[in-house]
Amino acid sequence: MRRRPVLAAAVAVIGALALAGCGDSDSGSDSAATGAELSVDAAYIPQPVSDSMAAGFLTITNEGDAADELTSVTSETGEVTVHETVDGTMKEVDRLEVPAHGQLVFRSGGNHLMFEKLRQQPKQGQSVVVELHFAHSDPVTVKLPVKAATYQPTTGHSGHSEDSGH
Repeated sequence: MRRRPVLAAAVAVIGALALAGCGDSDSGSDSAATGAELSVDAAYIPQPVSDSMAAGFLTITNEGDAADELTSVTSETGEVTVHETVDGTMKEVDRLEVPAHGQLVFRSGGNHLMFEKLRQQPKQGQSVVVELHFAHSDPVTVKLPVKAATYQPTTGHSGHSEDSGH
């Protein structure tokens, strides 16, 4: 008689585990189908006028259903920090959102990458390679061609550049 309660408890535990397994597999496939899909274009760096500092600009596009965040940028060229400009005031930030079905734009007078402690001054015609790191997505390596110090993009940072990475 003592076996029935033990058998009933075992069946209940096995049933609960089977149901939990089904729930985990469903939620896993949903999150994979709704992630961020990031690409980068309109990347460039104006030839720096300073030996130790430069700025970089690009557009990160997210075609996915989930937002992500740019958390850091690294480069062998020097130290790179992320800056945002709000009401004309520039400040360093730890992260910037890349909205779902949207863009994070870095442009002159707005958000930008700040290169400091340059190992050598990039010259027009060269490229600077950076690696963008995100909260949820894999890193993206981007080549920023060095343009004239007075360069102004004609595409408003929405066009594609053959020199940018994906």
